[in-house]
Amino acid sequence: SSSAASDVYKRQILSCIKRRKRKIERMEEKRGKEEMRKMRLQKREITDSKELREILDECKVVRIGTTDSEGMFVVPVNFGYEFQEDEMRLTLYIHGSKEGRKAEAFASCPQVAVEMDCGHRLIRGADGCSYSYAYSSIMGNGTICQVTDEKEKLHGLSCLMDHLGGGKAPICPESLGNVAVYRIDVHTFTGKHNI
Repeated sequence: SSSAASDVYKRQILSCIKRRKRKIERMEEKRGKEEMRKMRLQKREITDSKELREILDECKVVRIGTTDSEGMFVVPVNFGYEFQEDEMRLTLYIHGSKEGRKAEAFASCPQVAVEMDCGHRLIRGADGCSYSYAYSSIMGNGTICQVTDEKEKLHGLSCLMDHLGGGKAPICPESLGNVAVYRIDVHTFTGKHNI
């Protein structure tokens, strides 16, 4: 029956999540010793911190890849950020509901993938096979957690407002309790472009 098939599928997904968590835990033990996989087209890699900041400034949406008992999914959200260029340390702040699929996934499996892109433009060629597409992107892996400290929550929302052009808009303390703020510590990331 379809119910039995659904139960089998859910068990397979849960098993996959458990294996993924174990693999991530082993990877986190090695963190600092390893970096992201080398880029195949190294000529497209962006290593300059100023160029990376330009991409962060231009992008207004980050796509977060996560997993729950229903499978993998991607959530596009607005973000604010802190980027320490000298250490190449990236922290993203997002906000959302305290309940729902996204909140439950972040709580159960805090390891996430992130991706953002901008500068889209068609590059014309002599024929269809020589066409290309211009872009700049950042992608990486990190850990997400819900921010509970009120000062950091305000800071995260301020980063978000500032990045989206809202400036230093006042944040009402009553509203602060109704929203969840999440911090993503991006452990490894790369920049790439085709211009």
